[in-house]
Amino acid sequence: MDIVITYVNGIDPEWQKEYEKYTNTPILEKRFRDWGTLKYLMRGIETNMPFIRKVHLVVASQSQVPDWVNRKQVNIVLHKDIIPAEYLPTFNCNPIEMHLHRIAGLDEEYLYFNDDFFPVKPCEATDFFKNGKGILGISRHIFALNMFKHICRNSNRVAHKALGLKHSICFLRPQHICSPMLKSVCEEVYNKVKDDIVSTLTITRESNNLNQYLFLDYMYLTGKLINRRLSKKHFSLGVASEEKIRKFLENPTHKLACINDVQMSEERFKETQKVLLETFEKILPDKSKFEL
Repeated sequence: MDIVITYVNGIDPEWQKEYEKYTNTPILEKRFRDWGTLKYLMRGIETNMPFIRKVHLVVASQSQVPDWVNRKQVNIVLHKDIIPAEYLPTFNCNPIEMHLHRIAGLDEEYLYFNDDFFPVKPCEATDFFKNGKGILGISRHIFALNMFKHICRNSNRVAHKALGLKHSICFLRPQHICSPMLKSVCEEVYNKVKDDIVSTLTITRESNNLNQYLFLDYMYLTGKLINRRLSKKHFSLGVASEEKIRKFLENPTHKLACINDVQMSEERFKETQKVLLETFEKILPDKSKFEL
């Protein structure tokens, strides 16, 4: 199986120039800030996920690729390689997620990673796929109280539409961690509801968007996703202390970790970043094949 990682470096001057040119909204730091942890995600993949065939890094432009990336080992995918030109540029993860399955040479089974997901203990291929089916926890919700949940509900509605099913009052919410995706299923869904998808592609995030849960919900509804929670620990930097995260990373109790950014002062960011980088360097000190 492959891994697809979406990545943004919000302090890249070229990216910032494009953002200011095409949008009227301030840069949201918690969504675009670069913590410098991408190399440790890749070290974690090499150390804890040796079954991975290929890593694909999806970025807006060449200026977004960190200097340390070994391009012989990491397939660099630009937005223009997978997203039709009429929907570019985009500074919205949702249109990107709708087109990841179009990566050239992508394996049938692939894991979609955000850059704040980290494999911190040895994993097995069967943690994510079994007998051609993905594995991920699924929960049901009724109320959509924020934009993200509205997008989840939209995605569930369109997944039902693709199958000719009546939309339920409840919508599905896949577990927030790396997603096991089947390329052929994504292609099938995209072809069935292409008009619904392209009509919601926006430069910045809006409540009418769809996200990758469209594909996961469809997989679940067609029996191609096993409802079993992956072993993961979630940390929000709004409530979790640096010390708590450090202790977990040094002695993890789960195979995967998600460390979500939040709005914070520059001073707090620098302090937290220092602890994270020092801890990751301690537990993953050796360069991976993905680094120069």
